[in-house]
Amino acid sequence: MQKKTLSDIAIQGKRVLMRVDFNVPLDEDKNITDDKRIVEALPSIRKVLDNGGRLILMSHLGRPKGKPNPDFSLAPAAARLSSLLECPVAMAGDCIGTEVMQEVLALQDGEVIMLENLRFHPEEEANDPDFARELASLGEIYVNDAFGTAHRAHASTEGITRYVQTAVAGFLIEKELKYLGKALQEPERPFVAILGGSKISGKIDVLENLFNKVDTVLIGGAMIFTFFKAQGLDTGNSLVEDNKLELALSLISQAREKNIKLLLPMDVIVAPKISADADSRPVSVDAIPEGMIGVDIGPETREAFRREILGARTVLWNGPMGVFEIDRFAEGTFAIAEAMSQATAAGATTIIGGGDSAAAVAKAGLSDLMTHISTGGGASLEFLEGKELPGIAALND
Repeated sequence: MQKKTLSDIAIQGKRVLMRVDFNVPLDEDKNITDDKRIVEALPSIRKVLDNGGRLILMSHLGRPKGKPNPDFSLAPAAARLSSLLECPVAMAGDCIGTEVMQEVLALQDGEVIMLENLRFHPEEEANDPDFARELASLGEIYVNDAFGTAHRAHASTEGITRYVQTAVAGFLIEKELKYLGKALQEPERPFVAILGGSKISGKIDVLENLFNKVDTVLIGGAMIFTFFKAQGLDTGNSLVEDNKLELALSLISQAREKNIKLLLPMDVIVAPKISADADSRPVSVDAIPEGMIGVDIGPETREAFRREILGARTVLWNGPMGVFEIDRFAEGTFAIAEAMSQATAAGATTIIGGGDSAAAVAKAGLSDLMTHISTGGGASLEFLEGKELPGIAALND
């Protein structure tokens, strides 16, 4: 997807309307508990300000259900951005209207204003054309740098592009397209995909799309038990999607036909219940005791997966290997993160597909040792499924 980016346009003196993803977590006192999303947008923001653009930022925060709600104000995000940039960031009282237009027109070169939460208006998620046109009227150039919302056709991501001539990708989206796009289009081989998570149903499209691209697929997470039950193994009380057993068998045979190495675990960690104080132990996958629940991949599997990862030139990971939120069931997930960090050091391209995998890598303290961590869980999943992302498709080629 060859899209125009911020580097391709002149910004000096122009009003630049930028869609960012400042949907950050807040505590009860409205303090930001993780500013990663704001930090990720800094390169694009600085580019506009350093080049004498007049920057208008827009984002959503939480789910205010289409009406103003002070609990979901973007004011804390504006304050945090101000301290990161070490310059004032004005905060608008709304995202459209006469007053907002006056504030925007008063901006000088190198100044920045943050619009209030887009989702205070139901028209945003409805992709209402009048609302999109009114947003578009605030700027002369539109930049989308919110990969996390690129899979949604909202007024600020897709509708707006119909009313501006120049609509380009920011550096964050450019980076996502570079790494995710290259992995899917022209990966260095061997290309290994690691898929985890609880349900096959959430990953079918990804699996089927990746079967046309990869050399090896490693499968972990609770979805392995649907594969095991389909093959006639006892799965105890583990999570199984009974309506997906035939699908599991068909995925195994598709992999065989396409000459793809599909690796399922040889051993798993089992526990009587999913809780931090539960006794747990490794068992072979053909010896899962009655009443026990599979909660992680076992030590033998970790070692086998590690060897595959270290032999790869491109590794893509989406979905944890077990219940990593509980420390004692996180060893398999952390082992994958560790192996990927070693693969990166050995020159492989390692990509984490957002969501839980990104959280797991952060929990393992290894985020800085990956080639690329996607900022959009849902968006990266749809990208890996081979779907067109409306917020990106709408940008200038």
